[in-house]
Amino acid sequence: MKKMIATAALTLSLGAAAFAMDDAPFGTDADAAYAADLWGIMEDMNLVGADMVHSFPYEGVEPHGMMLETFYTTATVNGHTGDLIVKRNYGPEGVEVNQVLSDPGTHLGAHTVMFRREAGYDSDNKDWFWVKYLPDGSLDKNPAGVGLAGRVAKGADQGCIACHSAEDDYVFTSDHLN
Repeated sequence: MKKMIATAALTLSLGAAAFAMDDAPFGTDADAAYAADLWGIMEDMNLVGADMVHSFPYEGVEPHGMMLETFYTTATVNGHTGDLIVKRNYGPEGVEVNQVLSDPGTHLGAHTVMFRREAGYDSDNKDWFWVKYLPDGSLDKNPAGVGLAGRVAKGADQGCIACHSAEDDYVFTSDHLN
């Protein structure tokens, strides 16, 4: 009897965990697949990957890199065209412009990206899809091992959405999208 109760409890716990992950605001399989599609589009646009274009880096702040490059454009992902912001995050602390310019690959820590999805995707947060890629295009993960793609940290006191919600359009560096 105890074994049967323990098995039932484990089954309910696993089922609840699966349900919770399906309802998670970010890090789902669908988010990872969308992020992979977006990476492919950005690679075709030379915004990421081996043939990416470069601009003049500027001083950044945490949680992004100490030096940054930011690109504003539009892209079409799965038939939807939306605003695209690609930020390259360079480090470590103390890195200088000339170091990034002479060897960007050594200093690139991550690509943080905002893509405005279709209306209704996340209307509470201007329909932005958030993703943090490692330099090779794989998804970065939070300390719990959840992929950073989707409605990253929705409802949390810290994270992408919480920080960016201080701005009308969730964009700090430019008002061109307003």
